[in-house]
Amino acid sequence: MNRKHSFSLRPEKNLHIGVKIWLFFMLFVCVVFFLMWLFQVIFLQWFYEAFKMHDTVKMARDLVVACNTDEFEDTAMELALQNEICIEILDSDGREIYHNCVYDSRCLLHSENNGLYFYLTDLYSADDGVISRRVFNGQLQSEMLVYGSEMYWKNGEIAGYLFLNAKLEPVESTVSILKRQTMIITGLLVVFGAALSIVTANYISAPLVRITRGAKRLAHGDYQTKFEGGGYAEADDLAETLTYAAHELSKTEEMQRDLIANVSHDLRTPLTMLKAYAEMIRDLSGDNPVKRNQHLGIIIEETDRLSNLVNDMLDLSKLESGTQKLNYSVFDIAACMQEIVHRYEGISEQMGYHIHFTPDASCMVCCDEGKINRVIGNLINNAINYTSKEDKQVFVTQKNFDDRVRIEVRDTGDGIEEDKIKLIFDKYYRSENHKREVVGTGLGLSIVKAILKMHEYDYGVNSKLGEGSTFWFEIRDVVKNENSVEPAQK
Repeated sequence: MNRKHSFSLRPEKNLHIGVKIWLFFMLFVCVVFFLMWLFQVIFLQWFYEAFKMHDTVKMARDLVVACNTDEFEDTAMELALQNEICIEILDSDGREIYHNCVYDSRCLLHSENNGLYFYLTDLYSADDGVISRRVFNGQLQSEMLVYGSEMYWKNGEIAGYLFLNAKLEPVESTVSILKRQTMIITGLLVVFGAALSIVTANYISAPLVRITRGAKRLAHGDYQTKFEGGGYAEADDLAETLTYAAHELSKTEEMQRDLIANVSHDLRTPLTMLKAYAEMIRDLSGDNPVKRNQHLGIIIEETDRLSNLVNDMLDLSKLESGTQKLNYSVFDIAACMQEIVHRYEGISEQMGYHIHFTPDASCMVCCDEGKINRVIGNLINNAINYTSKEDKQVFVTQKNFDDRVRIEVRDTGDGIEEDKIKLIFDKYYRSENHKREVVGTGLGLSIVKAILKMHEYDYGVNSKLGEGSTFWFEIRDVVKNENSVEPAQK
């Protein structure tokens, strides 16, 4: 019997963030306990002796410094009482010149077997002039620390010898007590640490879990999802970012629906007309030259409309994707605008529009002439579509400044509502304040926006209801001296 086995390439899920935080917290607690046991229990004896030796060496240095002062005896007495040590100072011949011992006859420096001269012999043979011995004192039944060092005059000769005898306190009983205390503290802190880590993990992970659930709803198309943070900056920032993303995705989806609807409408109408007039030529006007030419003219007109729509869509796609580059050149913007306005004279005579051009002085600029021509042409076309049908006036103005040239195109139409101005440059958006069919692909202003953004030029629109609209942009690449400036490359 054949069995089919299915394999999944999807990796196993990682641990929950709350579990990870709890594990890291408990690991930190374990490390703290390990170090506490290590330093307070296991190595307590070693640390005690190391610090005792360090303090003894420091006392020896203090005594050497105070040896030739009047306060020496007071200093030595104070150190001996505070630290329970014996102090012996011998001259260079080994004769005792100072003695202070808190242990009296029980001091190792005066014992019969391990007397002072025994340690002095060791000091003679020491290479560095220092000895340190850990010796058991039978009379005190305790470990003792014997420290000796040579003392020198300023000329480098030996002035004498200094010996210190300090008691090393047993730490076994202290270690036993610390073990019991550490065990109790360990148990309490494990319980407290586990509870605190659970609370902390939930506090940190809860907003992320909520945001993740919201992100899943967003992924399934619920763009009204509200993301909430959780009391710390990172979660709040993430929630705010995802909320903004949901809002933008909602706008994108709405624009996509509008795009499909507008494209479908703009394609269906000319295609329907193409089919209808083609059928009319076939069935009715095939033998009538006048009607046939009329119908063919409509077919050609609708074909041009389709071609313009497709070309605008392709051009806008290239502009927004960055695949289309700017071709910089130096040219006179006044002459360029005069030529563009001249091209509209035929439309003006045929359709009754009046395009008024107010030029400024000649001004050389450095930018992509072909794309700037298209920007100005699209703005004029937009003004023709939306200007008042009673007077059909369009005003084109050039204004020169020291560092820029401002170009304005004004119509006398119904204007744009204030809350709709920010949408006017979106794809396929058309102002609702018009009373007739608007000719065009609906992409003209989007192409204007893309070209001006590529040039990094400022642009905008000023409009009031009932007073028309003024679209403007500013060319900042003004050439002061044409002979000395080459086309800029950005």
